[in-house]
Amino acid sequence: MQILKQINYEPARVTGGYTDQILRVDLGTLEISIEELPPDFKKKYTGGRGYALKLIWDGTTGQTRYGSPENILIMASGPLGNEPGFPGTGKFIVGTISPLTDTFIDSNIGGQFGPLLKLAGFDAIAVSGISEKAVVILVDGDAQTISIAAAPTYGEETDKGALSFGEKLLNDVNGGEYSDTIAAVTIGQGANTTKFGIVNSLYFDKKRNRIRAKQAGRGGTGTVMRSKGLRSIIARSSLSKANGNNAIDKEGVRKAGSHLREIVAKHDPEQLNLSAWGTTALSEYMDKFHILPINNYQFGQSPQSPKIFAQVFLDNYFSKKLPDGCYYGCNLACAKGAEDVELKRGPRAGQKVGVDGPEYETIGAVTCMGIFNPDFVLEYNWYCDEHGIDTISTGVVISFYMECFQRGFLTSENIGYELKFGDEECASRLIHEIASGEGFGKIAGEGVDFGKKWVAQKTATKQGTSEDTIMAELDKFAMECKGLEFSMYICKESLAQQGGYGFALKGPQHDEAWLIFIDQVHKELPTFEHKADALRFFPLIRTWFNATGLCKLPWIDVRHPEAANTDNPSRNIPTLDYYVQYLNATTGSSKTLEDILEDSERLAILQKLINLRHGKGTRASDQIPLRAMGPAYFNEYESRAEYYEEWLTEQLGADKVPSSPQERHELLIKMRKEAYQTLCDVVYKAKGFTPDAIPMRETVQKFDLMDEQADKLLAGFGV
Repeated sequence: MQILKQINYEPARVTGGYTDQILRVDLGTLEISIEELPPDFKKKYTGGRGYALKLIWDGTTGQTRYGSPENILIMASGPLGNEPGFPGTGKFIVGTISPLTDTFIDSNIGGQFGPLLKLAGFDAIAVSGISEKAVVILVDGDAQTISIAAAPTYGEETDKGALSFGEKLLNDVNGGEYSDTIAAVTIGQGANTTKFGIVNSLYFDKKRNRIRAKQAGRGGTGTVMRSKGLRSIIARSSLSKANGNNAIDKEGVRKAGSHLREIVAKHDPEQLNLSAWGTTALSEYMDKFHILPINNYQFGQSPQSPKIFAQVFLDNYFSKKLPDGCYYGCNLACAKGAEDVELKRGPRAGQKVGVDGPEYETIGAVTCMGIFNPDFVLEYNWYCDEHGIDTISTGVVISFYMECFQRGFLTSENIGYELKFGDEECASRLIHEIASGEGFGKIAGEGVDFGKKWVAQKTATKQGTSEDTIMAELDKFAMECKGLEFSMYICKESLAQQGGYGFALKGPQHDEAWLIFIDQVHKELPTFEHKADALRFFPLIRTWFNATGLCKLPWIDVRHPEAANTDNPSRNIPTLDYYVQYLNATTGSSKTLEDILEDSERLAILQKLINLRHGKGTRASDQIPLRAMGPAYFNEYESRAEYYEEWLTEQLGADKVPSSPQERHELLIKMRKEAYQTLCDVVYKAKGFTPDAIPMRETVQKFDLMDEQADKLLAGFGV
């Protein structure tokens, strides 16, 4: 590779989980600089998400868009990332201004890049500017150099693929072989053609003897990376990963990790069994409780669903001899993979590939299109990774257009072919058109928010109807909020999850508040007060996981047996205690769980301020589509009529339930809308917001965030 700019440096030593240094790269000027952080920075803006939020707040404005030169692409781990003695520490976040939402997005991602970047001397890398040519950044802790190089070319198909290009690049940079001392993040052609391009995190799996991938899928982080002309970032370090954080109390880390590993080993097999099934385990639960998204979230259950249950993938695709995991030391090991999968369709038909996944979300994206073929799931998984597009957004976009076709808003003349639920051939065709930016894929690659406006204009012109009238109809089933497509859980029967989606600061992504399981499956939030309380606690503790470099699954998906004896079993406090111990042992702090929640709330308030600055932070932004609250159309109501009628009877009494099914449907929708608005009122008040979701001045001041920018912003809202 042609080196365009290179500097020498001495990697900072990791102490107590931090290096206290950020690497800044301006691709417009090819400037490389190392910023030393003041001592109080990490105390106020914990790790991954915290660093990203602060850098975006200070370095961008309300006019910054995803393709602006001043937009910053940040990759950051956290103080607890990179500890093989504690489960789930390979996480880092990618944060930036999103192409879909026009405000801050961060996406949580696994693999070895975050830990290796830290060992190479940096808590975060922040990339700004736009390169005129495609480039690669190399952070080499062994050679003690940081380089910007012209991206190599390997041939048309390889250069298009996020996986193919990354595998070749890692092999070349490492002298013709793979190693776990080097990892990369890459993008594919879909980052150039869609607003939901992803960042792939590539790492070498010794057990499978191949390069594997995890993804920062949400919000178009890969699209931002491509807009900067950045094809890949490589991190290398041969420093030992064991005790890589140089914990202040090594024995405390060992004890906390040992306790959590014991809980995981003993109780995961008797609960979700993620170590065997991965997150495919959720498919059967979601179908059983009418939560699996089918035909664009119209239905939550299908007789065909057993075709995509966990045991199918374990018996036919996953290797029972290869324990998996996206980072060392995690005995939950839920990152599954399949080897020698032959592709049946698309540009690589006939090729055998290794597939990393599928995760539940990818399965849900396929059922959302009305497809229940496990072979198609694997192929969809691999192509989305190779193309560099989000499996969630891709599935929701295609499903939206399928329903537009179903309900007569679009015809084959608009699309170029019929687009029907359950049609694998047309779904496959559109996936590849989205990735290439050809045909109808050019429209679909813009996302659902753009799509509903495009359809409204087309339909209004054709029918001679107003666009507002058509838009009101499309808003019923266009499954997006704040511009981000919904993740894969039907929340019609869970008010808590409705709030979890609507109040999520990045848009309807479950990692901010995954309440569907404890609300609808375990029924641990029986009252309105329980739901409102959960909508404060869970987003804050989940924010902390994203800030510190941790995976949430060992906590939320493996219930400690002692949790049943606590006031709030769903919070799994006995396991959270291990995390608090791990934090204090690593950093030398003496924090309590309440301290952690306060640290997270500071970050949540800062993110709320960024949203407001970018026009996405008021009550209007938290409104969700009708289908997220209840059955948008009567056919949906009919499919669950018995449940809905029981619900109405419980709420009103049998004598007040209308006799007509159509009237019952209308009443149900009215009540669901009212309940959601009441939830908004209660949650905003509990968070210290105005009824329009604006933080009160005292709320901002409480967390020492009232700088000149915040003061002016709040004044603009009359606060």
